[in-house]
Amino acid sequence: MFQVSQKSMTKIDGSVASPKGFSAKGVHCGLRYSKKDLGMIFSSVPAVSAAVYTQSHFQAAPIKVTQNSLKKDSYLQAVIVNSANANACTGEQGLFDAYETRQKLADMLGIEPELVAVSSTGVIGQYLNMEKIHQGISLLKQIEPSHINFEKAILTTDTVTKRTCYQLMIDDQTVTIGGAAKGSGMIHPNMATMLGFITTDASIEEGALQRVLREITDISFNQITVDGDTSTNDMVLAMANGCAGNDCLDENHENWSVFKKGLQFVCADLAKQIARDGEGATTLIEAEVKGAKSNLEAQMMAKKIVGSNLVKTAVNGSDANWGRIIAAIGDSTASVTADKVEIHLGGQCLFKNSQPQPFSEALAKNYLENSEVKILVQMYEGNGTGVAWGCDLTYEYVKINASYRT
Repeated sequence: MFQVSQKSMTKIDGSVASPKGFSAKGVHCGLRYSKKDLGMIFSSVPAVSAAVYTQSHFQAAPIKVTQNSLKKDSYLQAVIVNSANANACTGEQGLFDAYETRQKLADMLGIEPELVAVSSTGVIGQYLNMEKIHQGISLLKQIEPSHINFEKAILTTDTVTKRTCYQLMIDDQTVTIGGAAKGSGMIHPNMATMLGFITTDASIEEGALQRVLREITDISFNQITVDGDTSTNDMVLAMANGCAGNDCLDENHENWSVFKKGLQFVCADLAKQIARDGEGATTLIEAEVKGAKSNLEAQMMAKKIVGSNLVKTAVNGSDANWGRIIAAIGDSTASVTADKVEIHLGGQCLFKNSQPQPFSEALAKNYLENSEVKILVQMYEGNGTGVAWGCDLTYEYVKINASYRT
């Protein structure tokens, strides 16, 4: 997409609280039985902010409240997130509760309510216990910051927390971009029950932040799938508070490509962590398509492959059944010349010139037993490339989702 010197970018052991001026907290307020379930991100100064939301027709109440906050002037100073309860499909009461949550946190912080974003994840169709939310907000005021506790507080069926962080050099200033996310099942973005929170101390023009977040989301979070289902609550939110002291970034800034690449790395890291932690998953599947008519068509095919239940079960069974990959490609709406498609797995070519190629079943089986598997599709339609991530489909996935609510 664009070239960036490795000297201008470094991955560090950081988090959503690493950029200057940001902090994060998490507490247990009783929405879950014993685990942390209420988290907050706070910026010491109002931050230019942007968001991308689920495309579901049933957007949850918290999304509508966050949209209301950003409608005023695209600045936020805090985000509050609860797990265990999605506050979705809860009508006027759910919307009232989301606004009340925003107001309660704003009062605690001494800021305007429009500077607060609200986010929820969990079971759909249940009302929030506002008494516990109020207690949790009081606890947030009392405790010390902890990005780990925030990362734990936003989880549902996730088995691990998800974080990443990069530092960049822009205008001779060190700029940090950090991120946290949750997501394990109901993942098929236009986004899925996934939440992503990105913070940076860069100074950036608000329109540029919204445009770049949308663009990067399309090649990261929107390129993962676990089970083909999209949630009511998906959101990726980015906050930029300008504390790094760089000149304001936009598409005309000479270091724009550095920032854009850093944001892409953060989003891709989080997206892959979500796919890897798919409910019951044992294997991260990456599909890369090269030589498609366009990047969009390559992305469509790659996501079709990782989203195929037959491909997912074949990977789970360590079965190099390339016919399932062909079936997934054939079901896409992309331009495909059948006799110009190659399928590669673990360094072996399995299919070429419309016919099977000799390969070692034993080597292929051994490769598929790894925790990460890459499927490469080479086409000859153009210069388009695309990557998508998913996971295998296991018996454990059925077990988890058969009793999710009860």
